[in-house]
Amino acid sequence: MQIHVIQAGESLWNLAQAYNTSVEQIVQANQIPDPSQLVVGQALVIPIQGRFYWVQSGDSLWSIAQRFGLNYVQLAEINRIDPNQQLPIGFRLYLPPLPKRNVETNAYIEPRGGTVSPALLADARAAGPYLTYLAPFSYEVRRDGTLDPQPLQGIPEVAAETGASLMMVVTNLEEGQFSGELGRDILQSTAVQERLLDNVIAEARRVGRYTDIHFDFEFLPPDQREAYNNFLRRAAERLRAEGLLISTALAPKTRADQPGQWYEAHDYRAHGEIVDFVVLMTYEWGYSGGPPMPVSPIRQVEEVIQYALTEMPANKIMMGQNLYGYDWTLPFVEGGEYARAVSPQRAIELAKQYNAAIQYDFQAQAPHFDYIDEQGRTHKVWFEDARSIQAKFDLLKRLGLRGISYWKLGLPFPQNWLLIAENFNVIKR
Repeated sequence: MQIHVIQAGESLWNLAQAYNTSVEQIVQANQIPDPSQLVVGQALVIPIQGRFYWVQSGDSLWSIAQRFGLNYVQLAEINRIDPNQQLPIGFRLYLPPLPKRNVETNAYIEPRGGTVSPALLADARAAGPYLTYLAPFSYEVRRDGTLDPQPLQGIPEVAAETGASLMMVVTNLEEGQFSGELGRDILQSTAVQERLLDNVIAEARRVGRYTDIHFDFEFLPPDQREAYNNFLRRAAERLRAEGLLISTALAPKTRADQPGQWYEAHDYRAHGEIVDFVVLMTYEWGYSGGPPMPVSPIRQVEEVIQYALTEMPANKIMMGQNLYGYDWTLPFVEGGEYARAVSPQRAIELAKQYNAAIQYDFQAQAPHFDYIDEQGRTHKVWFEDARSIQAKFDLLKRLGLRGISYWKLGLPFPQNWLLIAENFNVIKR
């Protein structure tokens, strides 16, 4: 894949000619609803094998090869040029595809209103070939250790069709919120824990496609840290006896003693020793109730991962990644109107609708734009595009992580799945 950022005056026909492909292939890859209307600053993926690079001031064949992990002599041979010649600015070089590494991928899928909509199922079917795990969110634990039934209509069948396995997500959600007191009730009773594990194992056997049991216990009281660790030890023993993996979701910490109820009961070192892998929730710096900012700025994401690497091996870490952005109405007022979630596709449509050029923050590795609506209100949109996702993939590869986990399906982002296939071999279980 080639990532190309639209400049003023460019058309899909120009791009097809430049990259030796067709307009139809570019439209299909990016699911462009109106090929005649592109947005300045919009990032497109160009479906070609390898990529092209146009020589810039200061480049040499050696520096270009180094930047892209290639041998400069081989690069010269591929392009039929002298390896010692000076390259003119604007000269087009063909860069061959790099070897892919194996990763695991996961995507949460959240049925709404007790049912799985056809649109959500279609999104899961499209993503399934690129997923190791499909994770229905969620089985909610009750205070007696029973599980609230989880609507699965069609999800196991889609997983089977696409070669994905299922991840059973078990949470301490109560009335739509993570409950610390519910968590305490579970973690303070061995009898409740055993009943919970009995029910988890029975459900895994009933559905038949679960390979991992994923505990997402959040907002636990700080004094439940060791109780949670002990529960996971008990769960790991029982689940592995059933041939099941065990994983956990962890709040995004940057140090062991990070204060706050979202963080204190999550013991990175213990989880790294007990479970098979963890999902770091490396998103929601920009969130619906907060001021406008990138949802997953890369510096903050890497800070969390770098701390995690001091507590556990890289092959146990799945980086969390959002499949959405937010549209804030300005000025931001604490406790005021919440930002609305938007898919990357919807963000581009908004930029097109309001004739807004898309900007890119290279420090955060995130696209954004401003627009004024029909009521004269100013909006700020931060979202994800091919560039921001590729930056996360590069980070994943550089740090040697196990893989990536997406929150959540239902917000279309076709470029992400194409780039998964371009960068990785997805492990299927």
